[in-house]
Amino acid sequence: MWDYLLLSVGTLIYCLGWTSFLIPNGLASGGLTGLCTIIQYGTGGAIPIGVSFPIINVFLLILAVIVMGKAFGFKTIYVIALSSLLFEVLPGFPQLEVVDPERFDKFLVAIVGASLEAVGIGLTLLRGGSTGGTDIVAMIVNKYWPVSPGRVYMVTDIFIIASMLLVPGMGIVDMIYGYVIMLTFSFGVDFVLLGNKSSVQILVFSSKYKEIADHMINDVHRGVTALQSVGWYTQSEGKVLLIVARKHQMNDVVNEVKAIDRSAFISVSTAMGVYGEGFEEVKSGLKLKKKEHLNEDMK
Repeated sequence: MWDYLLLSVGTLIYCLGWTSFLIPNGLASGGLTGLCTIIQYGTGGAIPIGVSFPIINVFLLILAVIVMGKAFGFKTIYVIALSSLLFEVLPGFPQLEVVDPERFDKFLVAIVGASLEAVGIGLTLLRGGSTGGTDIVAMIVNKYWPVSPGRVYMVTDIFIIASMLLVPGMGIVDMIYGYVIMLTFSFGVDFVLLGNKSSVQILVFSSKYKEIADHMINDVHRGVTALQSVGWYTQSEGKVLLIVARKHQMNDVVNEVKAIDRSAFISVSTAMGVYGEGFEEVKSGLKLKKKEHLNEDMK
């Protein structure tokens, strides 16, 4: 129930981004909806969105069920059905639309709309659902390779948005707005999905390294590695403590160090990826997994 509640909230936020900000101001971007719209324009209406959108989504849903499991398929079907309903209902409330060029700059509207879309999509992906289209592609890619969903969206949307130039009535300005929305959306999704997984590497230089290390292990319950060091100015040997923690735990670790040694020198750097117990799993791709299964079968 908690999953479906968050899926509903995320879907509502996502739809509001489109119906309240992007669509009323004639803005467009990438994704499956953008692709299907371009197909409709390119074929002169011979293949409308109502035909291409469900056909492509059904294919992607089948692929998602095979790769991600049945639960992913059910949640995605729920989100697709709910978003389809909201896209029909929300335009009936004109008071929700932000369409006043004298009060709201179009660029600002694009940023806000893309941000709402990113938050909504991020919530649905966190609970194992999807709004279909490129969301499914992003989830499948992220399952096997260490590529963020936002990066997958960016690559696919670059080509979709560029194809706007082939559509009569759309020009370079429409494409630029599309890219602005794409970039804002991509970074926003990564922030929602990966913000709580960001890690930092902390180096502690202190003469009280033994006290600090014992306190971290026994009281703070953080792993510590002591590295041999030599202060080149004083030529004195000592230990440098290496601590890896989540970004939101950084202040707690630093405060604990300072409580023991106020003069401790601390260096903090962002860790691009931390793999192992307590952090992320290594994603090595489909080929390696197939090779492992083959080796097991041979044994």
